This record gives sequence, structure tokens and C-alpha cells, in this order.
Amino acid sequence: MYLYSERIYTPQGYKEGYLKIEDGKIKGIFEEFEGEFVDYKDNIIVPGFIDLHIHGWATGSFVHEGTEKSLENMSKELVKEGVTSYLPTTGTDSLEKINSQLVEGKKAIENYSPEKGADILGFHLEGPFINKEFKGMQKEEYCLTPSIEILEQFFQSAGKENIKLITMAPELEGSLEFIQYVNKEGIQISIGHSAAEFEDIKALKDYGLGGFTHTFSGMRGFHHRRLGVAGAAMYFDDMYAEFAKQTGMTVKPEAFKIMYKLKGPERIFLTSDAVGLAHVKKPFHHYIRQCTFSPDGDYLKLTYDDGREDRIYKYDYENVKDLELGYLGSVQNVVKNIDASIGDIVKMASENPAKYIGVYDKKGSIEAGKDADLLIIDGLWNLKDVYVKGVKQFLH
Repeated sequence: MYLYSERIYTPQGYKEGYLKIEDGKIKGIFEEFEGEFVDYKDNIIVPGFIDLHIHGWATGSFVHEGTEKSLENMSKELVKEGVTSYLPTTGTDSLEKINSQLVEGKKAIENYSPEKGADILGFHLEGPFINKEFKGMQKEEYCLTPSIEILEQFFQSAGKENIKLITMAPELEGSLEFIQYVNKEGIQISIGHSAAEFEDIKALKDYGLGGFTHTFSGMRGFHHRRLGVAGAAMYFDDMYAEFAKQTGMTVKPEAFKIMYKLKGPERIFLTSDAVGLAHVKKPFHHYIRQCTFSPDGDYLKLTYDDGREDRIYKYDYENVKDLELGYLGSVQNVVKNIDASIGDIVKMASENPAKYIGVYDKKGSIEAGKDADLLIIDGLWNLKDVYVKGVKQFLH
């Protein structure tokens, strides 16, 4: 199969030509070709988005349902947001529940095919090794000190090769030994839900701390005499800053812009941190959205703090997709707020996530030998088509 465009974004910049796809892989870009091809003319072809921090989306929720089916639903819907691969993300929960989710997730990975939608790259463990002081919406009773023994239980459930990223609080007792062990296994670590001091991170970073989870949120803030986690995120040039949900609700656009001025697109990556709010198992009050989400069979009841109520079918994509900001909407907000170029977004949404978890050899850019995970967009980041491993996805 060949795709033609006047603007195919590669690490060397834009190229015009015929993009050859064979057996799900990119074979190259050719200036000339005679035969049938898909003509995208003046639309732009960019690599697919990679979401490293996502608990659920639209008609499925890994964190709330924790089933193979929930991941199939997420994969099917995520391509509509331009996400072609992702890390299903656990929460800080009981060990029994986390292990059950990982067992089900492993089934989804083993049974995955690109016809099902976004590619499942492995798992992100957001906890349980986090600090109660900055738990945010995580559950305090399940916050634990780092444990290699517990991590090895997760390995058995998920398959060691499938644990790609761990969010932890490095100030907790036992962190040094844990970080060294995880680093030896080739797993990336992000600092999150952490009360660490700047000095803690300075002392531990070179043992295997790569970046920061939902930067500025769920961490000790910056003071000019006490720099905290936020100060470390701004100070260390070689560490990545993750930003989620660019709505202005969790992190104001100006806060993102400060970090962008410091790090540029080279050390920032974007995520959604979506949870699949339609699939809560018990009433949950979202203090930011000022709404209580309550399960009601196959429906979801919404009770807003101002007295409004609504009831929606939780498997209707059009009904549930606007409960949270999706990845594409977040990208469009970033473009608007910092005037980001196509290349800037490709770095933050495709290249950097792939590099961060060590899959840049097969994901994150349009180069020969890599998976044909592609977005066809216009100049305003509106999706025209999506391909996962060369398979065209159903968007509408």
C-alpha cells in the first residue's frame, strides 16, 4: 500500500512522496511511483500519538473495570483521538485488584491485533508506591512503601516484559534499592504523588529517575528556599516532564508555558490521564469538575454541584467522550496556548513518549522499519484518517 502526501513529517523534516507500507511496517518514502495509491494531497501525515498515562477512555476503563473487554473498548475508541498506542495505567488500589487488572491486561496484549485499534505497549503502574500527603484522587489506605517483592508479584501477573513505567515517590523508605532494581530491569520511573525535597531527587536521579508524572500536580511545589519536586522538574534539563489534560483545570496554561520555555519540546511529553468516568463502580465526586458520577446499570448518573442532573448510556461513544478531555483536544489546546508547530507536537506526543519507555526503535516517527502508526491531519489537527500498523481505522 502507498499513501501520497505533499507533507509527510519525518525526523529530517517534511518530505513529499509516496509512503510505502508493507506487513504493517513503513518501507520508505519514494519520490515516484506508478500504480494505485491513497491520495492525501495537501493533508499532513504524522506519526500516531502515544499515551503513556491513561486509565480509561470513553466506553472502557482499565482502572474501574479492569477487564480484557475494557481494554478492547479503549483501543477501539482511542484511535478516534489520534492515539495509536498506549500504556493502560493502574491506580493505587488493593494488591488483589491491581494483580487482577494486570492478568486481564496481559490477555488483551496477547490477543491484540491492529484491527482492534490502538496498540497496547504494556502497563504503567501509577503507584502503589506513592506518598499519602500528595495522594490526590488515589486511595490513601493503599499507599505503600516501595517493595521489590510486591513488584515481582506484578511481574508474574503482567509478564515482566510488559511493565514499562512506574510512578513512585522516591522519598519513601526503601526507594534507593527499589530504583536500582527497577533500573536494572529496564523499566522507566517517573516521580509522582511525591513530597520529595529537591535534594532527595538530586541524590537519587542518576540511579534511574527519568521524569515527572502530571507535572506540578500531585507533588511538593516550588518555594525559592525549598524547591521541592516542582523545582526539580524545572531544574534538571535531562529529566522529562509529563503534562496531562491541557484544559486549564488541572494545570493552568501559563504553568505549562513556563515549563515549555525551560525545556522546550525536547523534554516534555503529553498524556491524557483520562480514567473512563462513565464506568465508576460507586459514586465518585470529582472536585475539579464539581460533579458526582454514579453507576446506574448500563447508564451513568451525573449530579452536578449546582443541582443539575443527567443520565447517559455508558457505551454510547458520542455520549461519553465529552466527560473528559481526550488526547486530541489536549493537543489542540497546546497548539493554541503556545503556538506549537507540527514538529513540536510530534516531539511531545510521539517521539518523546516512545523514547521515554524505550520503544523508539519501532514507534514514534515515520522511518523505514517502524510500525506504520500514522495520522492524516489538516493544518488545525483535525483527524482525517488513522492507521495502526498499516490498518486503516474506523473513525466515524
